[in-house]
Amino acid sequence: MKKRIWFLATVTFLFSTIVHAEIVLPNIFTDNMVLQRNSEVHIWGWGDLNEEVTIVTSWDDKEYKVTTLLTTKWNLQVSTPDAGGPFTVHVKGKSNEIILKNVLIGEVWLCSGQSNMEWSANLGIDNAAEEIKNANYPNIRFFSVTKRTSETKQDNIIGSWEECTPESMQDFTAIGYFFARKLKEDLDIPIGIIDTGWGATSAEVWTPESVFEESTYLGEQAKKIGENKWAPVKPSILYNAMIYPLQQFKIAGALWYQGESNTANNESYEELFSKMITSWRKNWGYDFPFYYVQIAPYTYGKPEQGVLVRDAQRRALKIENTAMVVVSDICTVDDIHPTNKQDVGLRLANIALKEQYKSLQAEVYGPLFKEINILGSKVEVSFDHSEGLNFQGKKGTHFEVAGTDGNYYVAKAKIKDEKVILSAKEVKEPKKVRFAWSNTALPNLFNGAGLPASSFISN
Repeated sequence: MKKRIWFLATVTFLFSTIVHAEIVLPNIFTDNMVLQRNSEVHIWGWGDLNEEVTIVTSWDDKEYKVTTLLTTKWNLQVSTPDAGGPFTVHVKGKSNEIILKNVLIGEVWLCSGQSNMEWSANLGIDNAAEEIKNANYPNIRFFSVTKRTSETKQDNIIGSWEECTPESMQDFTAIGYFFARKLKEDLDIPIGIIDTGWGATSAEVWTPESVFEESTYLGEQAKKIGENKWAPVKPSILYNAMIYPLQQFKIAGALWYQGESNTANNESYEELFSKMITSWRKNWGYDFPFYYVQIAPYTYGKPEQGVLVRDAQRRALKIENTAMVVVSDICTVDDIHPTNKQDVGLRLANIALKEQYKSLQAEVYGPLFKEINILGSKVEVSFDHSEGLNFQGKKGTHFEVAGTDGNYYVAKAKIKDEKVILSAKEVKEPKKVRFAWSNTALPNLFNGAGLPASSFISN
């Protein structure tokens, strides 16, 4: 009932303002906002029929004009400079004027996913009290998209931009905050973070309807996601309400932490996740960076549910301009919400600093499986990002090999020339290898940067 009242109130508001010929902006444009630097950014809204709208940007005192369409909508692009601010944006129609104040120009990132992305300092993170107390960064800005569902694509969201203060940080995505803080420290520019996370959600609800129209298989797989009391499960219902309204807003990239709720239909996750990423990019109109967190080891109800999703996430790296953070070393297998969000945000930020901003030269990835080479009764396993490959312990753990019968046996592992050599007395003619292949595996293979290797299974 409350959702219906909110919808009717919103429609009434928009209708009444248009009848009175007042220009209206979507809620992503408020005081304290951050606009993407060095870009052509869209600014849009509603007005009267054939109304002329004028926008003046204070960073260059340039004037832009546009006339509303028959739909009463208007949309134009303005040029943004390099990072800076605060600025103002004047939006003027024939009967009213909106002045957006304290506007910054910088880097804007979108965060989405389920509860580990949504998780805030108030819900429990390491060193929470100290982190909250010190979260005073006026050049970091937050936008929290209010939770809403819709069976049709929406034009607007609910929310407003806020400066980062101890009060605003404590209820915001902790990973998003730590990511922003690292970027701010290293780049010394304003950072805007938009949070659309919703706990317990499957990837289907964040995926456009067009994906399911094109794939009967994915539509059938979506039916395996059972109802839950924490989140909606109907495909596209959050994409329509919380992602689609933002797709004209220029972003630098997206951060994603999700997958726990897709363990029930893990066999389709690689295809679903890949198509979700490509559909978002298509609808935004450019291939922005998409960095995501591999789900952590956890005691899922059925064997291999979790590791199959982790492996699907590893395989999704074939999509260009994506990157994955592995967190098997900072997890707690009996808690699906690891409290160390600082290192997760830092690892995501380091990837952005290296790949997007070219300001970091250090290794930012853990070892990723590359290939196997059969050497008689032994197997040589090669990895990307393997410099300084080491076992953090007396011996390597969680490696298994299989022969022609397909049965896996625990393998002895040793490192030679930054490759792992495996053997198992039960397997005379090895064919396949798998690593950390269980829901709760906590392997000890790392590279010289201290980053853990991802679980994998060879083809």
